[in-house]
Amino acid sequence: MSPSEPQPPHSKDPNSYQSSPSKFKTAATGIAILAVILAFYAPLRTAITRQISRPSSHLTASTPFKRAMTTNNTNGATSPLKITKRPWNARGHADHGWLYTFHTFSFASYCDPQYEDFGPLRVINEDRVERGTGFGTHSHAEFLIWSYIVSGELEHKDSMGNLENLRRGEVQFTSAGTGIRHSEYCRNPAEDVHFLQIWAKPSVRGLKPSYKTRKYTDEMKRERLLRVMESVERHSGKDEATEPIPMHADLSMSASILSPGMKVEHELVAEGERNVYLHVVMSERTQPKTGGARIKIGQEELGEGDGAFVRGAVGPGKIEVESVGDKPAEFLLFDMGHYVAQSNLTNAFVPHTYTWMLRGYTELAQLILLTSVNWQISPQQLEP
Repeated sequence: MSPSEPQPPHSKDPNSYQSSPSKFKTAATGIAILAVILAFYAPLRTAITRQISRPSSHLTASTPFKRAMTTNNTNGATSPLKITKRPWNARGHADHGWLYTFHTFSFASYCDPQYEDFGPLRVINEDRVERGTGFGTHSHAEFLIWSYIVSGELEHKDSMGNLENLRRGEVQFTSAGTGIRHSEYCRNPAEDVHFLQIWAKPSVRGLKPSYKTRKYTDEMKRERLLRVMESVERHSGKDEATEPIPMHADLSMSASILSPGMKVEHELVAEGERNVYLHVVMSERTQPKTGGARIKIGQEELGEGDGAFVRGAVGPGKIEVESVGDKPAEFLLFDMGHYVAQSNLTNAFVPHTYTWMLRGYTELAQLILLTSVNWQISPQQLEP
C-alpha cells in the first residue's frame, strides 16, 4: 500500500478506540499546565527580577557604555519637587547595525524592575534606523503608540489602510485598541531616520483602533512648550492642525526647542499629584563630552539623551525649565496622572487568580512579540 492511499480503519484493534479520549486527556493536561504557568508567570517574574542585580546586562558586549547611577535632587525649601536623573548611558542600549537604540524603560531583552513604567508612560525608545531597513509587519493591541520624528524619513504602513512618509516635526499616533498590524521603514536611500518611539497604556481598554498624524514645525516649538499630545478629557475637541493629538490616557506631552539662556514654564495640567518626566533629544549617537544642548530643572542639569523623573508636583502649580547649554535644546515634557485602566469590554468581576493569569498571558505574549520584532529581525528578513 502506497503512503498516498487511505489507511483502513483499525477496527480489529480494541485499543484504537482509546486514541481519541487519550488525545483529549493529553490536550486537557497541556492546557492545565499552561494555565498554571500563566497564573504564576507575572508574580514570579516580578519577584525574581527584584532579587537579581544586573548592573550591565542591558548593554551589548561591543558597546562602550557603562551603567550610570541615577541621582536624586530635592529642591529644598523653595520647592517640594523630587527630581531623579536618568542618565543617557544608564538606559538600555543595543546596536544591531541596522538599529541603534536606547530604552528609557524595560523593553525586549532589556529588563530593569526599577524602570518598568511611570504612570501611564510605558516606552521611550530613541531609535536610529539605517536607510533601507526597518521594522517588519507586526501586531500591537491595547497600547497608545506614537513616533516623534527628529531627522530623516520614516514610512508607516498599517492594517487600517494608512500609508505615509513621515519627516521631521511630524508626530504619527496610533491607538492600537483591539488590535492592529503595522510596519515602519526608512526608505530614504540617502539618510538614516532618527525618531522617538513612545508608548502609553490607555485608560480605557477595548477601543476601536484609530490613527492620526500632525506636523509641528520647529518655529511652533521655539522658546515655548507646545502641547503635542493631550488627554481626550482635556482636549478642546477641535480637529485642527495646531491642536494636540487626543488620546485615552491621563497624559499630556509638550515639545520645546529652547535657545541658550531662555526659560519656559509648564503649568501642571490637572489638580492633585502629577508625575512629570523630561527627555532631552540627542543630536548624535552619544552625548557630547563637552558642550551641547543642556537644560536645568530645579538644581538638576540634563544633557542630550538624559531624562528626569519629577515627583511631588502638585497642581495647580508650575515647573520651570531653563536652557543652559551652548546650543538650542529640544526636549519633551510629559505631565501624567497615576495609571488606572478601565475596560470597554466587560464589567464582570475577575477573581485575583484570573487577573494574574490574564496579566501573565499578556506579558508573555508581549515579551515574545517584542523580542521577535525588535531584537531578532535582521535586514535580510525585512520586507522589500
